[in-house]
Amino acid sequence: MLKKNFEDSLLNNQVKSEKWNVQFDAGRNARGKIGFVLIPNEQTIEKDMLNWAPKDVGMYFSRAIMPHEISTSALAKCKDTLAETAKRILPDDKLDVICFACTSGAVAVGEDVSMKELIKAHPDSKATTLISGVRKALNKMGIKKLSVGTPYVDELNTEMANYFVQNGFEILNFQGMNLDYDKDMIRVTPEYLVEFAKAVDHPESNGFLMSCGALRTMDVINQIEDAIGKPVIASNQAMLWDCLRLAGINDKIPKLGRLFTEL
Repeated sequence: MLKKNFEDSLLNNQVKSEKWNVQFDAGRNARGKIGFVLIPNEQTIEKDMLNWAPKDVGMYFSRAIMPHEISTSALAKCKDTLAETAKRILPDDKLDVICFACTSGAVAVGEDVSMKELIKAHPDSKATTLISGVRKALNKMGIKKLSVGTPYVDELNTEMANYFVQNGFEILNFQGMNLDYDKDMIRVTPEYLVEFAKAVDHPESNGFLMSCGALRTMDVINQIEDAIGKPVIASNQAMLWDCLRLAGINDKIPKLGRLFTEL
């Protein structure tokens, strides 16, 4: 009965396409669109980027494929799906910036290789990686003598240390927590990160790096800077700064350390 009444209604009042004066604005990503390729089990970066993104900047995510453990060989396998994964992010629209969002992963794959794969998917976008953002942030802050804290095992720490030495940094102390999996790294408390940084910092370093996008360092950057009296660079903080600056967005964010207040 309901079906018949509906059909009768259509016959008596034919559906018409009116010419509406639709009103548009610039949408929710008027200032920029940034895409991030994550590793499969990453659980910190998305929330960090969305929580700290300036108004009217869109953040979009997809996940590459790799084995479960966090090792150099496992992370290197991300290369095989970087382009395909990046292509799934706003495939019919233009991103301002596309980023491979894994510190040690970008070192394992290689910065140049990572960016070439990203550009295959988004040729009109600016490509970067998380480790690129860290390197740029350290250089911009004039930090050349480093203390470094990570959650990684020795194999990854060695790869990371070699990367920084090859890029002109002097490492005065480099310590890892010896954790194998993201599911553990994401549960390290922000309060512990403050104490860890204080224990790892070398008195002669002129800056501290807390490496790894899985750590919740963005929650306590200012506390660490206050505790050690030096600028602090953290993976997700540096990545956000790099992506925003590449997109032409120069907002200051006071709660994210000297990097975001001075540069």
